Amino acid sequence: MPIQVTMPRMSDTMEQGTVVKWHVKEGDDVSPGDVLADIETDKATMELEAFDEGKVAKLAAAEGANINVGELIVILAEEGEDIAEAAKSTGSAPAAAKQAESADDAPAASASATATITPDSGSASSTERVMASPLAKKIAAEKGISLAGLTGTGPSGRITKRDIEQISSNGTSFQAVTPETARSTEPAAAAAPAPQPMPTSTELEDRNVPLSNMRGVISRRLVESKTTIPHYQVTMSARIDSLLELRGQLNSQLESQGVKLSVNDFLVRACGLAMHQHPFINSSWNDNGPSIDLHKHVNIGVAVSLPQERGGGLVVATIRNADAQGLRYISGETKRLAKKAREKGLSPEEMSDSTFTISNLGMFGVDHFTAIINPPNAAILAVGNAIQKPFFETGEDGELELVVGHEMSMTMSSDHRIIDGAMAAEYLQTVKKLLESPASLLV
Repeated sequence: MPIQVTMPRMSDTMEQGTVVKWHVKEGDDVSPGDVLADIETDKATMELEAFDEGKVAKLAAAEGANINVGELIVILAEEGEDIAEAAKSTGSAPAAAKQAESADDAPAASASATATITPDSGSASSTERVMASPLAKKIAAEKGISLAGLTGTGPSGRITKRDIEQISSNGTSFQAVTPETARSTEPAAAAAPAPQPMPTSTELEDRNVPLSNMRGVISRRLVESKTTIPHYQVTMSARIDSLLELRGQLNSQLESQGVKLSVNDFLVRACGLAMHQHPFINSSWNDNGPSIDLHKHVNIGVAVSLPQERGGGLVVATIRNADAQGLRYISGETKRLAKKAREKGLSPEEMSDSTFTISNLGMFGVDHFTAIINPPNAAILAVGNAIQKPFFETGEDGELELVVGHEMSMTMSSDHRIIDGAMAAEYLQTVKKLLESPASLLV
């Protein structure tokens, strides 16, 4: 029987997904765990994995098409089935909506999350065709289990071997299907124009570039942030010559272990530690009351830019408990998340729960800039390049002498409802002190 794979719900707010790239073509054999496609949600680009074995009979969605959650995107033919016949099975899957909705009760990061097998309390009868794999049917017949009216955990509610085994071990006590989970999918809407990469060619032309799901969400969130949060900025610079020297020593010692610390790693650590002295920086505005929510955990969000071939834009990767983590961990986790964001896409969990954000454009040679607050954070730190410049210092003989050093600019945008100007300045003073005395970041 053809296996109909529908667009899964990959995040708690996802309503549509965009097929960025197919990793299979019609006629290909697939096994459980094989990546079928890259799917762009409203938060990230994620991999869609196969649930079961089969042969790709039809790709029902074109690359760049926006597909509603629960709508058909690919049809797989089971072993021995005729591909051409399977490809004709393009109607709505009986439990497509249930499959999509089931992800609400599972970890949002999993594109292949399974649901509890449930009895169909709707109009299913024993005469309707049962959605089950041949092996599941065989085992069910051997065990005397009726499949009529049951909805499984496979694609489009298909009953699998694992479902039958669950029935055998747990009896027939199932979670009841509600009208919400029993509803069928609606007809597929017409595909929107395919999102195109931002123009990079030197040959300019008039063109219209449709927004990807991610860019659409970014635009809405930034407009909301800028228009509803009273932003203001405070800038402070730090001498980081001692930090650069310590970083060089540590990298030399850790080179054999494959560890290479960046200035941003020290910055994440410093910002995390400083929260203990300035807890209101690590907080969020609560409209209920209204009131201010102070956070127990210090989760530093690090802005990661995405390549144009993945739609561009940026995501914020979360370094959890940054105040309690060492530089080596922060470095490894930041590199892991940045690599995953640019190649595969981050899961919602890896982008959630940040309490403060750092946006560093210093590696691009930017000296100074301001950033828009990432709700529900109360502040975001924009970091520029470490610039070589002359300084006057007091020498050993008490005379002023001219030296060359490195200075890094930090500009914090704050929510004035929570953070006053003096509070922002005091927090930056603490961060500055930690960066200029970097040995304190090692303990």
